[in-house]
Amino acid sequence: MPDFREIALPDVTLRVAVEGEGPLVLMVHGFPESWYSWRHQMAPIAGAGFTAAALDVRGYGGSSRPGAVEAYDMEHLVADVAGVIEQLSPDAPAVLIGHDWGAPIVWNTALIRPDRVRAVAGLSVPYLGVPKRSFMDLVDTVFTSRGKFFYQAWFQDVGPPEAELEADPRDGLRKFYYAISGDAPDGTWPSDKVHGQSLLEGLVDPDPFPAWLTDGDLDYYVAEFERSGFFGPISRYRNHQRDFEYLSQFEGRKIEQPSLFIGGERDLVLSMLGRGDLVALMKAEMTDLRGADVLPGCGHWTQQERPTEVNARLLPWLASL
Repeated sequence: MPDFREIALPDVTLRVAVEGEGPLVLMVHGFPESWYSWRHQMAPIAGAGFTAAALDVRGYGGSSRPGAVEAYDMEHLVADVAGVIEQLSPDAPAVLIGHDWGAPIVWNTALIRPDRVRAVAGLSVPYLGVPKRSFMDLVDTVFTSRGKFFYQAWFQDVGPPEAELEADPRDGLRKFYYAISGDAPDGTWPSDKVHGQSLLEGLVDPDPFPAWLTDGDLDYYVAEFERSGFFGPISRYRNHQRDFEYLSQFEGRKIEQPSLFIGGERDLVLSMLGRGDLVALMKAEMTDLRGADVLPGCGHWTQQERPTEVNARLLPWLASL
């Protein structure tokens, strides 16, 4: 295990795993994950001459768990990342790497706090610019208004989503992790669910689980969620309108730092809403995009499913900065 540091910020304390010495590389996880999602990246990045750091996002693991939904909006999360950089690297900006929700967090931190970010990489979720409409408006158009299930719509009401996942975190994590992994056959994520059904309805529990997530790995995640619960993690999805209103002030601004994108060919994020030519869309919003790779056969859990391939792209990019 790396060293753990407690970073005290104005309204929360964040746990950050730290390994190595050198320029700061700060990694930000997504849902439902942990600093531990970066376990395969910590030592290689530290070995390349950097301080490798991975935080528990507020609401997760060893970090503070505010009780208000609005405490999990993008404005707070950008401030968290900038605050961690200020304490771990007060004299120099950091490189940011994010996955899933961590990707929008680091993209937006690079956009909003360029003074603290020297380069940025996102895994799974591409950067498509300052939003023109609330994401939930799009969800309503594509899914809810047609009576179709979409997991982020299910997450909007406080209570039932938390209760479902907290009833048996091991069962819920196994099913959710598997359903959107590259190992799951087409159709594992049900396409025929209707609005009002729950997240786990229709999902299968594989036996055995794919080798990229061991029993020990799952034990770690389960223990983290047994102590943190799921209110904070799910509340990130309840801030789409608030995020839209906050980010609108940055319309016209682009990410100018060196950037990198790594996705998975079988990641539903890249297909569920239809996105067209992702590279062209990203290049329009990032002036120094140095790579955009989609890994064949890889699902949503990019750096866990394909650590060797991800590291083979991250390390040369870091060395080029």
